[in-house]
Amino acid sequence: MDLFDDPAPVDNTPEYSVSEISGAVKKAIEGGFSHVRVRGEVGRVSRPGSGHIYLDLKDDRAVLSAVIWKGRAQGLTHKPEEGMEVIATGKLTTFPGQSKYQMIIEDIAPAGAGALMAMLEARKKALAAEGLFAAERKKPLPYLPEVIGVITSPSGAVIRDILHRLRDRFPRKVLVWPVAVQGQKCASEVAAAIAGFNRLTPGGALPRPDLLIVARGGGSIEDLWGFNEEIVARAAAASDIPLISAVGHETDTTLIDFVADMRAPTPTAAAELAVPVRMELLGWVDQQGARLRRALSVGVQQRQQRLRDLSRALPQVDTLVEGPRQRLDYLTDRLPNALRHAAAQKRLQMSEAALRPQILARRLAEDRRRLAGLEARMIPALQRKLREGSVALDSAGRGLRADVLHDRLTRQRDRLDVVLRRLSDRASRQQAERQARLASLDRLRETLGYVATLERGYAVVRGDGAVVTGVAVAGASTALEIEFADGRLKVKSLS
Repeated sequence: MDLFDDPAPVDNTPEYSVSEISGAVKKAIEGGFSHVRVRGEVGRVSRPGSGHIYLDLKDDRAVLSAVIWKGRAQGLTHKPEEGMEVIATGKLTTFPGQSKYQMIIEDIAPAGAGALMAMLEARKKALAAEGLFAAERKKPLPYLPEVIGVITSPSGAVIRDILHRLRDRFPRKVLVWPVAVQGQKCASEVAAAIAGFNRLTPGGALPRPDLLIVARGGGSIEDLWGFNEEIVARAAAASDIPLISAVGHETDTTLIDFVADMRAPTPTAAAELAVPVRMELLGWVDQQGARLRRALSVGVQQRQQRLRDLSRALPQVDTLVEGPRQRLDYLTDRLPNALRHAAAQKRLQMSEAALRPQILARRLAEDRRRLAGLEARMIPALQRKLREGSVALDSAGRGLRADVLHDRLTRQRDRLDVVLRRLSDRASRQQAERQARLASLDRLRETLGYVATLERGYAVVRGDGAVVTGVAVAGASTALEIEFADGRLKVKSLS
């Protein structure tokens, strides 16, 4: 190397490391914008589990990232929501890890509703006033639909999640109506799909769904704006098929959510609402069957135990029949005497019936006629026999036959006397009974008659010999007579 050669030119520009440059930028930004107030519309809002809030502030030309630390977020009066127009107070800083600047918000307050949110609120109020959000318009979801119609994009993850969940829970037939889920065509296609499913004929070649699901994944308010259009809300309200809205994530709310019969926080949750879990249903059926069998078994056991308890409380069979057996023996011993007594009573009744006065009188008359006839015939017959008889018939024999006839007549007279005495006794008893009955009837007559009433202080008024029952009859009578218990008194005599 030649010592006299000119050296290479030297660059005096200082060299910085990446961290030094990032630090210098951070100092410059924080020094120049240590306290700023920014007006803008809230765009994307994220709330991770750490408790911080990440959001975008935007206008028509730029977007500013911002963060609210957990300590500040807990004390905010108004929580930032997408679409709100706000005034944020804080400072600007940088995030060296991503070479970007952002705003650390210390306070945030609404500056007025954003254009989109204002439009949404106006539509919501108008539809609510028409009653489209009323609870009585909501239709119950079928417990187990045969066919489910899904209105969504056929190429997104949403339809895969729905089909997967349905297959896991309870496989059903699914009809997919492909639509655009964002952009200018979204609202018209979704409304047409809802109306198209409702126009299907039940039992036709293409089955009519028993349940509809309108689904889309999450996104910004601009991405979901098609589901805020009035045409979609009215189509959902007019649907005769129960409809589940599953648009966006749990924090996203669109107009179709208010009109739908059921809102699901996610498309996967919509599939869970649509069908029950088949295995759980089978398990529940098995459980109910086991409970039924157990209940029947317990019921039978309880009734068996109850029957055993009652059987122990009942007396023995021998004890039950001892009393009736003893009564039977007692009645058996009494039966012959009772039969004899009953037969005697029957004989007495028959004899008394045979001795009625008419019968007795007739029998007496017949006996008298028979005796008179015998007596009239007896003397001539005896005389004829005596004349025609043999000489051997002596006076002793004639005396013997006369004695026999005399004895017969005597017995007949004795029987007749007995009958007459019995007839007289019976007639006396009947006469006494009739007299007693007549006396009783006479006492009853006196009790019911008006004479007894007169003795209690009443009187009978007669006019012209007839009983007076009214004022007109009394006035028309020529003479009045009052009968008291002790006599009669004339009180008026009219000529």
